[in-house]
Amino acid sequence: MNAAPEPPPAARPTLVRAIGRWDLSAAVVNGVIGSSVFGMPAAQAALTGQWSPLGYLLAGLGVLMTVLCFAEVASRFQEAGGPYLYAREAFGPVVGFQAGWLTFWIRVTALAANLNVLVEYLAQLVPAVGTGAGRVATMTLVMCAITTINIVGVRQATWTVNLFTVAKLVPLFVLIGLGLFAVSGDVIRTQAVARPDWTQAILLLMFAYGGFEAPLIPASEARDPRRDAGFALLCALAVIASVYMLVQLVVIGVIPHVAGVTAPVAAALGVLLGPAGIALGSVAAVVSVYGYSTGSVLQAPRLLFSMSARGDLPAPLARVSPRFRTPDVAILTFAVLSLALALYGTFTWNATLSAIVRLVTYGLTCAALLVFRRRPGMPEAAFRVPAGPAVAAVGIALHAWLLSTRTFAQAGILVGLMALGGALWALARRRAR
Repeated sequence: MNAAPEPPPAARPTLVRAIGRWDLSAAVVNGVIGSSVFGMPAAQAALTGQWSPLGYLLAGLGVLMTVLCFAEVASRFQEAGGPYLYAREAFGPVVGFQAGWLTFWIRVTALAANLNVLVEYLAQLVPAVGTGAGRVATMTLVMCAITTINIVGVRQATWTVNLFTVAKLVPLFVLIGLGLFAVSGDVIRTQAVARPDWTQAILLLMFAYGGFEAPLIPASEARDPRRDAGFALLCALAVIASVYMLVQLVVIGVIPHVAGVTAPVAAALGVLLGPAGIALGSVAAVVSVYGYSTGSVLQAPRLLFSMSARGDLPAPLARVSPRFRTPDVAILTFAVLSLALALYGTFTWNATLSAIVRLVTYGLTCAALLVFRRRPGMPEAAFRVPAGPAVAAVGIALHAWLLSTRTFAQAGILVGLMALGGALWALARRRAR
């Protein structure tokens, strides 16, 4: 019996363009503000003391150079892929594959790190969650719920991201609104450190600001990605930097010697609102991480979908569900890998890997701006950065410097991932031929 003929391209299910400008802006905020805002204030106070809010401003200005490059480069494309697509078009399939491969692992490890934070904060309210079996069950249930939402449809996932973006910001705005009136100069002076370490502080903040690129990956499901990408990135960065700096100021202004506090945001709300504030802070952390996780499962699988559609990964990852019109195989693959790393590793292990890998992909996108500016026949950028080449050069230099400060062990992880990716790419290409 002859097999049924392959349906013509027009008959195959396609992705739905349902993500609007404000949806994209909310997704960027959600993609950055995850667990860092709840744990970073104490670490920053330990490194730079009473000057720690300034660190957020300096790091934010550095990140702005990269965000501007992403805004211009993204405004030339309407397809899914994000950094993978940009590097592939600028430097060819080999470099493009490595950019996509590394970006994928950034998202996997970042989600795994955040799942560990979710369990830690939830255990403060429900101690059983912190046990071995409770940890496994909680992570598994959370990932099942998030995966189901994303497979059912991009509209449902987008609404969920919007909801959790608002939900995570409200407690932080409460902290800022009440705390600014309670900031004490005497308390701030207790944060003084003998030898500030600005290099380490900026490195940590680069990780805290990371993730803005993830919402650009599902561009094929955005209504007008070329027009909306720049607006969403810059609008979101302004919100993120403001929230980070003000939260840091309040925390160091109401909690003496905050460097030794494990849950600084909850502790600050406890000072302002009593026991109810501690509970609010813990719930806010859980909500924030859950919202971040939902956004990750919305965005990152589209990278696998894009790479598979171009022949760089196995064809099943490019499957679109006939019923829900979402890349269901890619979503399931990403969810399973993230859950496995979350159960296997710790927050620190996953966050460290995520931080060092993103320096490469960010630098490649900055370099792509230089290439596209000089290449004839490229689609016109809907968002054009003033003095773009100079901005890109600053971004490249910043990421090269940060990468040079990594340890040999961390560099080994990066080289190992790239070697593994190169082997998989060569195998896929050989099978395709």
